[in-house]
Amino acid sequence: MVNVIWLGMIVFGILAAAAGGNIEVVTKAALDGAGSAVKISIGLIAIITFWLGIMRLAEEAGIISFLSRAIAPLMRFLFPEIPRDHPAMGAIIMNISANVLGLGNAATPMGLIAMQEMQKLNSGDSRTATNSMCTFLALNTSCITIIPTTIIGIRVVHGSADPTEVVGTTIFATACGMTVAVIADRLFRSIFSRPGGRH
Repeated sequence: MVNVIWLGMIVFGILAAAAGGNIEVVTKAALDGAGSAVKISIGLIAIITFWLGIMRLAEEAGIISFLSRAIAPLMRFLFPEIPRDHPAMGAIIMNISANVLGLGNAATPMGLIAMQEMQKLNSGDSRTATNSMCTFLALNTSCITIIPTTIIGIRVVHGSADPTEVVGTTIFATACGMTVAVIADRLFRSIFSRPGGRH
């Protein structure tokens, strides 16, 4: 569906430019956009690599294990259907850790692994999401971000005078979003949940 929306926007933009007699603007915008994308991507490589290294060090130092134990009560509350030592729980915690550091690209692989592991626990219709899957989706898309690494990197690339000034507002906004997502998930779970832990 998203691909259809993007295609529609592109086609509409080309038609609008052609109708206005400015079709060359489309070509210029495409080239400028491609150049900006490459510039930003290269600028972000160092920042993302740094934080991925920090996460690896944290994992080797046992910080991730400590974090797992620290938030285990919260995880058991949010995901009561997942056994405590199941691989899905570890993948969920790693995904949340990456999201907290603003590393969406690093969080994506762990999110996919978490979904695959939760699917193994899906004993019913594999085409229907379990409660845990829905909760994880809500949490993953709205997770609190303490260090918005990617945003800071983009601001650095574009020459911001104070690239870290967004930290406070980012923490507040993402905390509000995560709170609403969790509350909505619990509310909808109580209303629409069916036997077997399914939505």
